[in-house]
Amino acid sequence: MAIESVPNQNPRRMPRQRRSSVTVEIILEATLQILLRTGTSELTTTLVAERAGVSVGSLYQYFPNKQALFFAVNERYLDRLAARIEEVCLALHGAPYAAMAEGVISEYIKIKMERYELTHALYHAAEDIDVSEIVETMCQRVEAASQAMFATASDATFQDLPALNMTLMNVLFGTVRTFFDRNSPELLNRQLQEQLIILFCTSLRSGRRTL
Repeated sequence: MAIESVPNQNPRRMPRQRRSSVTVEIILEATLQILLRTGTSELTTTLVAERAGVSVGSLYQYFPNKQALFFAVNERYLDRLAARIEEVCLALHGAPYAAMAEGVISEYIKIKMERYELTHALYHAAEDIDVSEIVETMCQRVEAASQAMFATASDATFQDLPALNMTLMNVLFGTVRTFFDRNSPELLNRQLQEQLIILFCTSLRSGRRTL
């Protein structure tokens, strides 16, 4: 499916006052509710404004079109995801590498599964609207946090940690995305997490620097 060419997906202006911030949050939550119910096909600024209880003119102060709405929803979702992974990675500094692997994998899948239908809707809608820039930003943040974490492992140092870490994170991203593409939530269970942990630990063990 072709990705739409959108001249401006960014919000018109960022809210500075608390009242404006609340309005934006209400608009974005209304956008999420419509995405969950209908997907991007029936998402319109008019429908979002009605759902949010604001005028279309008020909505346009922040979002010029539905693409900007969808972009902002994705940006907020991915920013929160990255922040939670960063927090987990920081908390695991100095732990054994197996505990680090388990912590990152478990938290990433937990975040994705907390609002399964939302995650599935955002993955599906991203086929129509280009969000590659904000996805790349999220990936870079997660990779930076996990690399910094693994560098402090109490029981190993690694020969080429940047390449090893990037490979493992992309395995995690891709595996979870595949199960959402297949719409198979029952497969994202503890057994899958354990298999990913085994894969991570095997790769980390192989990538250790020998004395």
